[in-house]
Amino acid sequence: MVIYRWLADAVVAIHATYVGFVVAGLLAVLVGYLFRWEWIRNAWFRWIHFLMIAVVVVESLFGVECPLTTWEDALRTRAGEEVAQATFIGRWANAVLFYEAPDWVFTLVYCAFGGMVLGTLFLVPPRWPGRLVPKRNKE
Repeated sequence: MVIYRWLADAVVAIHATYVGFVVAGLLAVLVGYLFRWEWIRNAWFRWIHFLMIAVVVVESLFGVECPLTTWEDALRTRAGEEVAQATFIGRWANAVLFYEAPDWVFTLVYCAFGGMVLGTLFLVPPRWPGRLVPKRNKE
């Protein structure tokens, strides 16, 4: 059915957005640190960003398939197709998101990336709104 195909494509788009936020978020924090952008210290952004990659790391360490992947597969089955038979959007997003490699490679990459995100929490600590930033002494 067409509705299941569209829903599967929507799930793939959400999945791609999730991955994009995690990757772009880390790049933004690193570049923002170099250019002294204050918005990258927003605590809500930083903790949500960290939690998003932490979920991926925990899933990977425990061998849990991503719920978004499971959901997409179920919708594709309901639509009477496989991931390879997806619509243009589905094929494109799947090509960007999924690669063939042993599971341990993905676990290693997710853990390394999660470690980098965790490291930025110390390198560029987040700040909650309204907290005063101590001024440096100009002696």
